Amino acid sequence: MRSLWKGAISFGLITIPVKLYSAVQEKSLKFHLLHDEDHGRVKYQRTCSKCGKEVGWGDIVKGYEYSKDHYVTFSDDELAALDVDSIRAIDVVSFVPLTDIDPIYFNKSYYVAPEEAGLKAYRLLAMALSAEGQVGVAKVALREKEHLATVRLQGDVFVLETMYWPDEIRAPEFEELSKSTNVRDAELKMARQLIQQLSGEFKPEEFQDDYRQQLEKLVDQKVEGEEITITEAPEEPPRVVDLMEALKASVAEAKQKKESAAGLADEEEPASAEASA
Repeated sequence: MRSLWKGAISFGLITIPVKLYSAVQEKSLKFHLLHDEDHGRVKYQRTCSKCGKEVGWGDIVKGYEYSKDHYVTFSDDELAALDVDSIRAIDVVSFVPLTDIDPIYFNKSYYVAPEEAGLKAYRLLAMALSAEGQVGVAKVALREKEHLATVRLQGDVFVLETMYWPDEIRAPEFEELSKSTNVRDAELKMARQLIQQLSGEFKPEEFQDDYRQQLEKLVDQKVEGEEITITEAPEEPPRVVDLMEALKASVAEAKQKKESAAGLADEEEPASAEASA
C-alpha cells in the first residue's frame, strides 16, 4: 500500500513518527460517460464563466465567495502558512471510552503504521490503550482540512477515524416525531421477540454486495457478446396494514430462517468431520 500522509502521533511529550494508509478499498464498478454515436470518452473542459475561455491549471486560484459573485482569493503559500499544530501531527488531546462517541461522528478510516524509529513507542501506546480500554481523541489536518479524529486499536494496528465537527451534525428535527402514538404492550412484546429472533454475532463475511455481483455478471455477458434479457421486476408483496399481524408474520419468518440455517450447519459438521478423518 502507498502511504497517504507522513507525520507523527503526539501525546504529552511523546512523538511517534507514523504513516497513514487508507483502510478501505471500494469495490463499486465505475462507468465512463461515452458518446453514444462512436463510444468516444466524453471530456469536460475548465472554462471561465465570465469570458468563456478554457482555463489551464496554472491560471486557477482558490477563492471564497463571501457575498454573491464577490470572492477573496488565496495562494497555496498563504494556505500552507496557516499555523495549525495538527498539520504536522496527529495531536492526541484526551482519552475516552469508545462508547462515549456516537457513531454518527465517524467519517473515514485510515491505518496508522509506525516508522521504524517509532516502533517501540508505537507498541507502548498500543499496550497502554489496550490495558485502559480507551481511544485517543485527536486533531489532524488532511487534504487542506482540519479534522477531529479518534485513534483506536484494531488488533495490533492503530486506526485513525476522522470525524465530523459538532456543528456539522444536523439536528434530527422531524415534525412527525413530535406526534404522540399509542403502542400496546402486546405489540412491544412481539417487536422484542422479532429482535431476539434476529439477534446474533456480527459476521461481515456473511454479507455480500448482491447488486455489484449482478452488475459484474452483466458486464461479463456484454463483453462475451451475449444477448441481455431484461426481466420485469418482481411484484412487491402486499403491505400488511395491521401492525400486530405484520409482527407475527415477521417473527414466524425469522424463526423459520434461523431453524433452516441451524439445520444446514448440522449437516455440514458431519461432512467436515469425515473429510478431516
